[in-house]
Order: sequence, then structure tokens, then C-alpha cells
Amino acid sequence: MKKVFKNLDKPLLIVTILLFVIGLIMVFSSSNVTAYMSHSVSPYNYFIKQLAFLIVGLIISFVMIRFTTKAYGVFSWGLLLIVIASLVCLLIIGQTKNQAISWYDLGPISIQPSEFAKVITIVWLAVYYETNLKSLKSYMKSLFPLGICGIIALLIFLQPDLGTTIIYIIIVAAMFMASPIPKLIKFKTVFGLVGLAFFAGVVLFSSGKGLLLERQAERFNFKNPCSKLLSTGNQVCNGYIAINNGGLTGVGLGNSTQKYLYLPEPYTDFIFAIIIEEMGVLFGIGIILLYIFLLYRVLYIGNKSKNNRGKAMCYGVAIYIFLHIAVNLLGLFGMMPMTGVPLPFMSYGGSFTICLIAALTLVQRVCVESRFSRETDKRRKRRA
Repeated sequence: MKKVFKNLDKPLLIVTILLFVIGLIMVFSSSNVTAYMSHSVSPYNYFIKQLAFLIVGLIISFVMIRFTTKAYGVFSWGLLLIVIASLVCLLIIGQTKNQAISWYDLGPISIQPSEFAKVITIVWLAVYYETNLKSLKSYMKSLFPLGICGIIALLIFLQPDLGTTIIYIIIVAAMFMASPIPKLIKFKTVFGLVGLAFFAGVVLFSSGKGLLLERQAERFNFKNPCSKLLSTGNQVCNGYIAINNGGLTGVGLGNSTQKYLYLPEPYTDFIFAIIIEEMGVLFGIGIILLYIFLLYRVLYIGNKSKNNRGKAMCYGVAIYIFLHIAVNLLGLFGMMPMTGVPLPFMSYGGSFTICLIAALTLVQRVCVESRFSRETDKRRKRRA
């Protein structure tokens, strides 16, 4: 275990810990009022739960780091089947929460299978394309993963969870385009899928049926949300107010006014607005710079990997984290509809926090294996 820790990427580890610590502090600051006034629980309720999620994620990380990335591939098949089964069962026996059937309610905690689907799919695709490298000239072998991922995307969309569906599809598409599949197969597949999507859209709209539910369509008010302050524009507009209140240096930790029930659940999707209100724009820019550095380290480790499996895992994790950051912040700043996507490291949430830790553990394991490999090569050269 000492050798494993020695070969971890220390800059990535430090920035990961720093972001999680900032997030934990801000979860407490943004949730204490809502916890006490709206849910009649302790002001420390969400802080304690988030801390518990981090501890569970840390335990999972200690277990994961001991296994090779090749072993992850063996586990990923079983885990993928479990995810598909859980998504199917969710639609049958799940209960509606926030107008969607996305969670298994287990008393004090809820589990969201679609979050686990993202990370498991990244591992599964990375190992599948490397294992079947010699047979990827076959359409059947090349497109088989897309069929499986298409089923998962459909099950997530039916919950309905548009934001997670979009992120999942983009992750799969990016990994497909980065895979060693022949370019001709990629071109024909993309052309065919775009044509199919266009045809399906024309049929739906010509028949008078929309692809989006009323709840999802209401979110397309992001261009001027404050004109609908008392209805669908409430969250985004109050997010603007929080950002404006913060200015450059903020009103001080714990001194937000928008968390006093103006922003519903300010500790989840809109936590960055509370961060800027309390800590200021300069602090918010600092967090974004930390995000950029973290993504750089993930891509750097992927680029240094000795095999396609490690590269694909790192690139998939980078896309996974980047999409959550981009979708959340673009929605907050009114540049696209809000889709309920959590902000990495900052937003409260058990499933996403555990999955994020697992994803970063994947990257660290790739780094460990790459450094082991380089050390082995050096020893061979010395012996020669």
C-alpha cells in the first residue's frame, strides 16, 4: 500500500481534498437555514450526511485503489447489468420525488442509479474497446456498446431526467469517437444516428407531440428568467440576486440572504450562487481555476498512460467532470436551461459524491500503474 500511495498523483490528490473541504463547508453554510426552517431538522443535518458520504467514498476509494484497471473491467460487466436492472425496477416500483422517478428512497438516504451508470459505463467502454481491439472492424463488435448504452440512456430519459440523459449520451459519444474504431464506421454511425434523431423529431412535432414534458419545457425560460420571478424563473432569478449581492469579496461566510428560502434547496444545484454571495466573485473564480487545474491533471495522467484502457478511463472521467461543471454553471448564469445537474465537489448529494470519488480513484489508479510501468522499464534498462 505504501508503494501505491507513493505513486499517487499528489497535485491531483491535494486539489481534490481542497475542493471537497470547500464543498463540505459550503454545504453546511447553504443548508442550515433550509434544514431548520423547511425540514424541521438539525441545521447540521446535511453537513453530517455529506460528511458521511465522503467517508463512504473514501472507504470505497481505499478498496478500489488496490485493484488494477484490468480488474475493473471484469467487475464492470456485472455492475453494468446491476445498473440496468436497477433502472428498470426503478420505473416499476420507484416513487416520484421532485417530479421524477430517479431515486431509491432508503429512509435517511436516497440512491440514484443513473449517477453510478456514468462511471461504470466509462470503465466498461474503456475495457471493452481495448479487449476487442482486433475485431473492431466488425460493425457488430463496434456498435454493440452503443446499443447497450442506448438502452441505459432511454431508461434514464423515461424517469424523466433530461440533464443526466444528455450528459450520459455525450460521455458515450465522446468515448466512441476517441476509440480505435475505424473512421468509416464512426462516420456512418454518427451520420445514421443524427439522421434518425432528426426524423424522429420531425415525426413527433408534426404529430403535435413534444419530446419534452411540460416540467422540462418550462425550464426553457433562461433568456429572461426574472420576467417570470413568481413562477418558472424563480430559481435562476434569485441566483442572479445572490451573485449580485456577493460582489467581488462577498458578504461573509454564513451571511447569505438568498438561502433564507428564496432559493429552494440552495445546497444542491444553486450552491455556486450562495458561494459567490458569501465569498465573492474572486473566490468563485478561484474555484473555477481549481477545476481547470484538476481537469488538466486528469488529462495529463491519461496522456502518460501506457495503454489505451488507462487513456480512455482518464479522458472519460475528464469529460464526466467537465460536463457537470459546464451544465451547472451555464444554467446558473442563464446561458442554458437548468437541468438539475450537481456541481462537482460543491453540491450536496450522496450518489454523485461517491461516484465522483470513485471516478478520481480510477484516474489515480491509472497514474499508479503508469509509474509502476516506468519504474519497471528503468530497472530493465539498468540490468541490460
